[in-house]
Amino acid sequence: MLPQVSVGDRVTLRKPHPCGSFDWVVTRIGTDIGLKCLACGRRVMLPRGEFNRRVKRIVPAADTESG
Repeated sequence: MLPQVSVGDRVTLRKPHPCGSFDWVVTRIGTDIGLKCLACGRRVMLPRGEFNRRVKRIVPAADTESG
């Protein structure tokens, strides 16, 4: 089952970014998924297949605004 993700969702990936953070925010959806690191602000693009393998948890944007 492929994860449903949309712009603004927070995601946790399985491996840390070199800055040490696991948490990202989705900035773009398409063939590639655009992500922005929540610790250092670096933006990366991952192919959808690689994103699906790396994602550990998705927090929808509506949940992040309320808490």
